[in-house]
Amino acid sequence: MPGGGQPNLQQLLKQAQKMQEQLASAQEELADTEVKGAAGGGLVTATVTGSAELRSIEIDPKVVDPDDIETLQDLIVAAVRSATEEARKVQQEKMGPIAGGLGGMAGGMPGLGF
Repeated sequence: MPGGGQPNLQQLLKQAQKMQEQLASAQEELADTEVKGAAGGGLVTATVTGSAELRSIEIDPKVVDPDDIETLQDLIVAAVRSATEEARKVQQEKMGPIAGGLGGMAGGMPGLGF
């Protein structure tokens, strides 16, 4: 079949280009999306982007005790973990459909986190 494989190759390239554009768009959205995580009933709040970049930490003055720094440290770690988990959920929502469209290629995409 002369030339029989050519249209499929062109179609695959178009699909790959479209997925690349969708991926870039989703990554941009993730960088602009902010999610929060909290610990200690909201005494410590961490804000991260959808791409898991830490943006801010808010600490209620009630939790600041110079004689018990360890509790504050633990609350900060817990809030950041909570926010990071929320960012992972947002990543799955935004990137999951794109990765599904990549079929078996998704495992070879570094940096996607899934």
